[in-house]
Amino acid sequence: MTKPSVKRKPGRPKKHSAADFIDTRQALVRAGLAALTIKGYSSTGIDEILKTVQVPKGSFYHYFASKEAFGAELIEAYGQYFAKKLSRWFDDTHTSPLNRLLAFITDAKKGMQKFEYQRGCLIGNLGQEMVALPEGFRKQLIQVFNDWEAKTADLLDEAKAAGEIADTTNTAQMAYFFWVGWEGAVLRAKLEQSGEPLDLFTQEFITLIKT
Repeated sequence: MTKPSVKRKPGRPKKHSAADFIDTRQALVRAGLAALTIKGYSSTGIDEILKTVQVPKGSFYHYFASKEAFGAELIEAYGQYFAKKLSRWFDDTHTSPLNRLLAFITDAKKGMQKFEYQRGCLIGNLGQEMVALPEGFRKQLIQVFNDWEAKTADLLDEAKAAGEIADTTNTAQMAYFFWVGWEGAVLRAKLEQSGEPLDLFTQEFITLIKT
């Protein structure tokens, strides 16, 4: 006699292996990163992310405790991804420190051009939304910026030692200023759908630290 199949409750995920669970969770993170770099946290619905990954509606909480927990995961993932990107350019000792900084900027500009200036910086996007976000995100976002600034300050220290920038340059302060200005330039580039704001900021920043 054939054993009748047992119907699962709507939205209940099928049983998967641990590897399947991890793969689906990572796919949700990737989809979330793509969505938030374009639309931000408040304007991104969980349903559209689930649809992108083809995960059944109602299954989201099988992978994340809440939308806030999902957001926190995205901040951590983007922070780590971008830190690796910075290290890839900043740690390239085959070229001078300032040229490493310029190489990062060129790569970032190409990335924005590739997506027709629709995607920006997830950390910057969330920072602009902070008044409407869970308060727990504030500390996370600041920590990410602090990490990027520390890496940039180290690079500027190298540039100072190599005589590429002025001896009087306060590298920690200029690293902080770089990220304040860069995030503003990225926002303006998205608004104008042009790389000109990135070019202008870069030109003025390099002039400033060489003075």
